[in-house]
Amino acid sequence: MNEEIQRRRTFAIISHPDAGKTTLTEKFLLFGGQIQVAGAVKSNKIKKTATSDWMEIEKQRGISVTTSVMEFDYDGYKVNILDTPGHQDFAEDTFRTLTAVDSCIIVVDGAKGVEAQTRKLMAVCRMRRTPVIVFVNKMDREGKDPFDLLDELEQELQIKVRPLSWPINQGVKFKGVYNIYEQGLNLFTPDKQKVTEKVEVDIDSSALDEYVGEQDAEKLREDLELIDGIYPTFAVDDYLEAQVAPVFFGSALNNFGVEELLNCFVRIAPSPRPTMAEEREVSPEEPKFTGFIFKITANIDPNHRSCIAFCKVCSGRFVRNAPYLHVRQGKTLRFSSPTQFMAQRKSTIDEAWPGDIIGLPDNGIFKIGDTLTEGEMIHFRGLPSFSPEMFKYIENADPMKTKQLQKGIEQLMDEGVAQLFVNQFNNRKIIGTVGQLQFEVIQYRLENEYGAKCRWEPLSLYKACWIESDDDEELEAFKKRKYQYMAKDREGRDVFLADSGYVLQMAQQDFEHIKFHFTSEF
Repeated sequence: MNEEIQRRRTFAIISHPDAGKTTLTEKFLLFGGQIQVAGAVKSNKIKKTATSDWMEIEKQRGISVTTSVMEFDYDGYKVNILDTPGHQDFAEDTFRTLTAVDSCIIVVDGAKGVEAQTRKLMAVCRMRRTPVIVFVNKMDREGKDPFDLLDELEQELQIKVRPLSWPINQGVKFKGVYNIYEQGLNLFTPDKQKVTEKVEVDIDSSALDEYVGEQDAEKLREDLELIDGIYPTFAVDDYLEAQVAPVFFGSALNNFGVEELLNCFVRIAPSPRPTMAEEREVSPEEPKFTGFIFKITANIDPNHRSCIAFCKVCSGRFVRNAPYLHVRQGKTLRFSSPTQFMAQRKSTIDEAWPGDIIGLPDNGIFKIGDTLTEGEMIHFRGLPSFSPEMFKYIENADPMKTKQLQKGIEQLMDEGVAQLFVNQFNNRKIIGTVGQLQFEVIQYRLENEYGAKCRWEPLSLYKACWIESDDDEELEAFKKRKYQYMAKDREGRDVFLADSGYVLQMAQQDFEHIKFHFTSEF
């Protein structure tokens, strides 16, 4: 069992939109032998789209709207990648994914540097002490000076950095990368399908001048001396404790610098780590199986209206058809067809080990955050739903399709794409999201996956907050006074829909015994 655990590497790829996460994922799959030709996110010549962007809307827009799970074997290791959406409107999906991984790779655009979304995601990694590796992408385009980039990474991400590879020029003059970790030179030839040539060369020898030219060779020697002078020697323990982030340079689109990143990553990245439950810490080496659901996806296969719940194995060994306890419902379940993923393609498996992510068929029994065990009553924590910031009424645009709309809304809300509230005053349904783009995705998916049309009606609200109180009288008085703004969420909890910041502030002052919560986990 220990061998299986040590082989596992489970990580997420995170960044600001358009830095190149999905392209990097494609190249990893190419090296893992899972695909023969790398797909492109936006391309006219390559007709194959990226493997991880499998939804219709993702192919059309060239963005990722949901986290994809992919696994492959590489060099004796079993690698599980989660390619996350970068767009801030889908940040909640990404935050949840970060609870299920042991480490992260952050992709930074060499020209733009650190962007807003990268800062937010890094804050979550810092909070959870997740080790990160930085990959500076797009070195074949003109960008910032590498030393300036390193300073910016340290300031913006609030973590020490240590370069493990170093670029020789950039943009049009880009000649390749010197691999500090393996002490070798990698020469650049722009080609999306082939891998670059590697040269073993001593940094002080004249052979270096022949490969890259005298001027660049001299600059490289100076840069490397400077790096050794400024940055401490790289220690794996500092990386594992999330004190230092190793930095690699390359171009994911041209397949350059990706293999170096992958080789170093599988060697130094952490194998599955202990998971904190409410009752105690769960270690991966424990013999009994535990796991939690961190994501639910509807319609992975458009021909079958099925939902799949993604379960992260935290300890023990998961076996097909064995009885497991669903802690929240207190029921015992058996799974006859657990699956492993390659984005949308999936294959049935007989067993899984800590660090693996398995798909369980879901007919409405799972919610995000549910725990599965071999009988022990434990609860895994840390999967919040945030208070939405944008609200619209959802109305049926085709009265003949009421059932389909109902089913579609239910399944999409189970995924945690958005939140549904029912206004107690007029019984209308309100959808709350974190960003505008989610409304478009919901409308598109309802029409294409469920054949139901909806229309949105504007609603101006400031925030939704969950309320609770030990003082029943005061709670009743509050509900009476605010009855137009009271709603219930899907679990029947009371939600106050404040229409302005001032109204919320006054409510908090007037009703001292009522607690206002801004995440659904309390």
